Amino acid sequence: MIQKGTYLNVIDNSGAKDVCCIQVLKGYRKRYASIGDIIVVSIKSLRLKRRSLSKIKKGDVSKALVIRTKVLQKCYSYESVNFFENGAVLLNQQNKLLGTRIFGTVPKMFRYSKFLRIVSLASGFVK
Repeated sequence: MIQKGTYLNVIDNSGAKDVCCIQVLKGYRKRYASIGDIIVVSIKSLRLKRRSLSKIKKGDVSKALVIRTKVLQKCYSYESVNFFENGAVLLNQQNKLLGTRIFGTVPKMFRYSKFLRIVSLASGFVK
């Protein structure tokens, strides 16, 4: 469960390293975001190698899609998924991916969502 003030690792090659959640979108007074939800984030730090080539800068505000959470997440097939870290992928204003690669595994539930591009870029699946 991601809420205001939660730090997340960025798991794509957009150039950001850490982001902080500012707001959870979709819903009136929605407090927590889980896997598959869109949040508004502030970029806190950048990767060293991509710092000069990056499209984003430190302090920028953008949207992000939550990919991994530490908290146990129930899926459609009554299986549960949790990870060792909170992870997100940066999006632009039209909800398209900023990066061209995704590092690590993603949950298989993204195969049945509108973010099918994440499935094709990921290196593996979890349940």
